[in-house]
Amino acid sequence: MVRAGLTPERLTRAGAELADEVGFDQVTLSALARRFDVKVASLYSHLKSSQELKTRIALFALEELADRVTASVAGRAGKDALAAFADAYRDYAREHPGRYDAARLRLDPETAAASAGVRHAQMTRAILRGYDLADPDQTHAVRMLGSVFHGYVSLEAAGGFSHTAVDSQESWEWVLDSLDALLRNRATR
Repeated sequence: MVRAGLTPERLTRAGAELADEVGFDQVTLSALARRFDVKVASLYSHLKSSQELKTRIALFALEELADRVTASVAGRAGKDALAAFADAYRDYAREHPGRYDAARLRLDPETAAASAGVRHAQMTRAILRGYDLADPDQTHAVRMLGSVFHGYVSLEAAGGFSHTAVDSQESWEWVLDSLDALLRNRATR
């Protein structure tokens, strides 16, 4: 018998909340079953495995982050769009650390192609159109921005900037100014 109220969507959302609380790597069907006070076996009518749960959480996080970034960059161009994109990304990682980690989950190619990850790449390229970059520079820039944003967010989350007197927000703004200058310089070549 299927327990009333449990659906794959509800379990995914609860799994995302659990990821924020305990860390994405700690999310399992067992942990989720404890959250709902049910036996693990009762979840198998909704989810095949912990891996399916993690994939669903990753897709949920990618969609949620893409929606947030889309709203942040709407109507902006150039450095304003770049900063809005970066700030939305960083804020999401701060507010939802487990979901942010989930969004980094390696997906199989078919799942990845149908995910909101495609929207992230499209939004990044849309921002870069304001810098008038041609391929392959645009592809290099997409990879650079992803690397810089993820690297900064990861170091900040791990407490990597807590040992200095310089505020991490000040450094973040310096990074964004530097990226903007770099992208403008590449466009003029």
